[in-house]
Amino acid sequence: MSQLKKLASQSAVYGISSILGKTINFLLIPLYTGYLDKEALGSFTMIYALIAFLNVVFTFGMETSYFRFATGKGLDPKKVYHNTQTLVGLVSLTLGSVLYLGSDYLAIWFQYPGQGHLFQWVAFILTIDAVLAIPYAKLRLEGKALAFAMIKLLNIFLNVGFNLFFIVLLFHVARGEWLPELQPLAQKLYRPDWGVDYILLANVLANGLILPVLLYKSGPIQWMLDKAVLRPMWHYAVPLLFMGLAGVINEVFSRGLFEYAIPEDFYPGLSKRAAGGVFGANFKLAIFMSLIIQAFKYAAEPFFFQQAENKNSPQLFARVMHWFIIFCTTLMVVVSVNLDLISSIFFQGEGYELGLSMVPLLLMGYLFLGIYYNLSIWFKITDQTKYSFYITSLGAIVTVVIILTLVPIYGFVGAALSTFGSYFIMMVVCFLFGQRFFPIPYKVKSGLTYLGLTFMLSYMGFWVKFDSAWINFIVHNSFVIVYTMFIFLMEKKELSSLFRQAKKKLTP
Repeated sequence: MSQLKKLASQSAVYGISSILGKTINFLLIPLYTGYLDKEALGSFTMIYALIAFLNVVFTFGMETSYFRFATGKGLDPKKVYHNTQTLVGLVSLTLGSVLYLGSDYLAIWFQYPGQGHLFQWVAFILTIDAVLAIPYAKLRLEGKALAFAMIKLLNIFLNVGFNLFFIVLLFHVARGEWLPELQPLAQKLYRPDWGVDYILLANVLANGLILPVLLYKSGPIQWMLDKAVLRPMWHYAVPLLFMGLAGVINEVFSRGLFEYAIPEDFYPGLSKRAAGGVFGANFKLAIFMSLIIQAFKYAAEPFFFQQAENKNSPQLFARVMHWFIIFCTTLMVVVSVNLDLISSIFFQGEGYELGLSMVPLLLMGYLFLGIYYNLSIWFKITDQTKYSFYITSLGAIVTVVIILTLVPIYGFVGAALSTFGSYFIMMVVCFLFGQRFFPIPYKVKSGLTYLGLTFMLSYMGFWVKFDSAWINFIVHNSFVIVYTMFIFLMEKKELSSLFRQAKKKLTP
């Protein structure tokens, strides 16, 4: 129980920072939908899909490799850190320079002629992100969750601040609506034709300002390239690199390929890029699940490695999985039945509600991904990382096939099915192989029961509709109460045991 408490407490810190940070970032949705057109949002969706893909190339699996070799293998953790950071820094600077120099060609390739500066800023974002990756990992490994969270939040606040400055403040000042005395200056600075440009510029500035803060907090770096340290780390990381590439295809290709897969005029009045903007905006609503998955991953990865030698680790991992599913399915029901309310708050433009029906599929897909992260511990602690490549490659194939075949037929829902189907296949295959190489007594029947009931209740919000918004709210949230009561009935024995233990501790 003490290990679970440790994981829960660290997840809470990561979770609070992730929830707060993502919520702040989430508030950019009404900003983007209110101030930018759907074409700009389509560009934002596509370019950030590209950034997510290339992020994996720039760090090439060394983050997880660092965790593995700094917690075992008989190596000095400090040496592992310095070697890892040196190698990642050199590779990211080289790749970033190549990307920067080829920016004009990339702009033409991705159909942004004359906008090479966009891909120059992409090069800066990727390089800085890679340089920051290992120092962030060091804070996680050392259990410095609070420091990690505060720096992450500072980065987010800076990013949001620059977005507000460029997209809102300059816009109104240039029009003479705010601070008229500064209008001449604002008109020189403000570019009405810029949309995604300002989003990327804000990201570059925020990352650049956070770089010295994190490097200071994580401690000085000694530049070293020790073959004895890096050679085994590289062999461990290579499969993870390909796993990451395949995984990011699962994660972002539905957004990146959407505008190329959707037929022209599939949605009347929307261009392909504008339809991509609607899809990307609705994809953002899945943030409620993805931030929980991210917070859990931050805490769980070092935790699982540290507990790997514990003889009771299989039972511990099974309990973690069980309560993870319970928590995430409850969140999914809460979000899904309230999508009408959530979308009315965050979508300030018209036409974005077209994509709402895909959101429960995305939420469930992310939940499958979280389960996969739990399951994947077997190939990490048994050094069978080659299976990560096989599994995520299979997921990537499923993603691409579904996008190319179902998006032209079902549009937004077809793209969401690529996320759902890909992570479902990965989850199932990882479970089957994992039980062969590292058996863990997961509660499969109860887990499937929770998942099935959650999916049904999540779509009840679409099936059960009333003319009154208040009646809709009350009826839809009654589904949350029903699900909560079901959990209490299913977990009555364990919850009673936990309550008795807590009561004993409180009794003097």
